[in-house]
Amino acid sequence: MGETMDQPILEVRNLTVEFPGRHGTVAALSDVSLDIRAGEILGVVGESGAGKSMTGLAIQGLLERPGHISGGEIWLEKRRIDTLDDYEMEKIRGRKIGAIFQDPLTSLNPLFTVGAQLGETIRQHLNMSKSQAKARAIELLGEVGIPSPDERVNHYPHQFSGGMRQRVVIALALAAAPKLVIADEPTTALDVSIQAQIISLLRRLCKEKRTAVMLVTHDMGVIAEAADRVAVMYAGRLIEVGPVNQVLHASSHPYTRGLMASIPALAARVERLNQIDGSMPRLDAIPDGCAFNPRCKSVGPRCIREQPELMPAGDGASACWLNAGGTA
Repeated sequence: MGETMDQPILEVRNLTVEFPGRHGTVAALSDVSLDIRAGEILGVVGESGAGKSMTGLAIQGLLERPGHISGGEIWLEKRRIDTLDDYEMEKIRGRKIGAIFQDPLTSLNPLFTVGAQLGETIRQHLNMSKSQAKARAIELLGEVGIPSPDERVNHYPHQFSGGMRQRVVIALALAAAPKLVIADEPTTALDVSIQAQIISLLRRLCKEKRTAVMLVTHDMGVIAEAADRVAVMYAGRLIEVGPVNQVLHASSHPYTRGLMASIPALAARVERLNQIDGSMPRLDAIPDGCAFNPRCKSVGPRCIREQPELMPAGDGASACWLNAGGTA
């Protein structure tokens, strides 16, 4: 984590995603800005509905219509990609941007061997013959820890365990050596011991291949083990970002502190777990001011009147008026 990072592979600037509806337009993402450098894992966390997966879909050009990007810019290796048409984005997905999803069974076709699926992806994006693509597929399976890859390349997805299938999906995401990998809840469907193996694998491949990784999860334990920096989202906005140790252990936003306090300590027995009262607001019912103000124990008059923007907080930034002089 102490290595010098390169220039950002991904730069998202003031991204806004809207969905028109019968009762008006709602913003699923509002003014989201983030960047990820080569060899860096950025963890994106928050409750369900915070906008984590929506951010990943917008970056990949996979928003379901009528959802659309209504503002902001997305740059990949200094090339703006949010203005590209579907044909151009198809050439980027897989080649420049890899994807790892929560359930490997939905990412793999049960009718084809893993070798055939890897080979198709490799040949689609790289200039290789069938034999070269198969050799590369075997090499990839070995890199992600599949034993006897020269045999397993001819097996079907159902012949692999859940953890091994997820390794195959990671191999698929890395098949064309993308610069950015978006991993959306890649360990949620796995047991704890397999989770640790997948996290270790992601970290190793990220550092060795200098791949930028956007790790979307609700699991703070995964973030603590895997991420270099953390971006916390709430109601479609980025509310805190910073180095993993600072965000997890010295949070500057009340919402992040609430998330951390809700994690039970292994060494202590408690009668009742901490929780954040209330729930995430609906997109069509986000309150004025700070969206978190109805649930915040430190709420003040300014929080209800004005929406805070990200402002410096330690080595990171936080969208909370408490960082603007100590009172809200």
